[in-house]
Amino acid sequence: MSLVFHWFLPTNGDSRQIVGGGHGSTPGTAGAHRPPELGYLGQVARSAEQLGFEGVLTPTGAWCEDAWLTTAMLTQVTERLKYLVAFRPGQISPTLAAQMAATYQRQSGGRLLLNVVTGGESAEQRAYGDFLDKEGRYARTGEFLDVVGRLWAGETVDHHGPHLRVEGAQLNRLPDPVPTVYFGGSSPAAGEIAARHADVYLTWGEPPAQVREKVRWIRDLAAAHGRKPRFGVRLHVITRDTAAQAWAETERLLAGMDPARVRETQRALGESESEGQRRMLALHGGSAERLEVYPGLWAGIGLLRGGAGTALVGSHREVADLIGEYHAAGIDEFVLSGMPHLEEAYWFGEGVLPLLAARGMWNRP
Repeated sequence: MSLVFHWFLPTNGDSRQIVGGGHGSTPGTAGAHRPPELGYLGQVARSAEQLGFEGVLTPTGAWCEDAWLTTAMLTQVTERLKYLVAFRPGQISPTLAAQMAATYQRQSGGRLLLNVVTGGESAEQRAYGDFLDKEGRYARTGEFLDVVGRLWAGETVDHHGPHLRVEGAQLNRLPDPVPTVYFGGSSPAAGEIAARHADVYLTWGEPPAQVREKVRWIRDLAAAHGRKPRFGVRLHVITRDTAAQAWAETERLLAGMDPARVRETQRALGESESEGQRRMLALHGGSAERLEVYPGLWAGIGLLRGGAGTALVGSHREVADLIGEYHAAGIDEFVLSGMPHLEEAYWFGEGVLPLLAARGMWNRP
């Protein structure tokens, strides 16, 4: 099976330094020197397409531009590239979401992928008018995906649940193809939703042994429902012609960090309700002294950014080898990013992808 590689659209701005944002972040950015304007995002998207990435992930939250609107515009400046649109079920009706996805598929030529984000932070959810607790949000996500899946299958849906209610819901035109559903989460509640609904389970970039455990966990849960999801990992990447050049980049990024900003970010992330965020923080413990948490896996990104906080670092061959380790742990899809996203896409696309192709691990879409 050929591995699948996605890139990332920096819809909160881009920089040669680490840009703040991500899971559990407050609005605003740290270190953004390239505004998330359509012209620049189009450059990133077209470059990802030219280099052979399957799609690009666009995040959701108060700290970035809206994913649906931004990517719908970018479909007009790309031809093949897919858009992995992150969205939160609590902020939209399931019938409207199913209809929007169907419209997106028709107008884009089937280039929509959906990353369902339950929402890990109550404070941010309340800003959008959502006052459920974490367990309630996961329960609602399950109801939401059940309704959406039935609508995409052409059913007329009546649903009277604890959190959602629709009557006589149906779509006049079905999506073709039905969007692939990506879903992540490390809590028991998240695992149950992933087992029943995820086509691709996404995890943040923990060391391969821990990723293997999560793959086994979700695989076993899904088997109880007669399902076999695929698995993906969200990582940053710093790859260069030599390992010394790559690790020099990590030193440059560290040197550009404001210690006060690091302390504030770590304090805020330490209050996160997210189990995945807790696991990210545990990798480095807020210290810049223990950042290589596995050979070639650097946790420095997580000092200033919530969510995915680790990067593959090394020569092109070393990065390709580490990708092979993740594949051996059960990962088939990689959602990658780098600082800046435009330049780093070329380092990876021209340095690592050809090595993986030569090993029979990747075929250009």
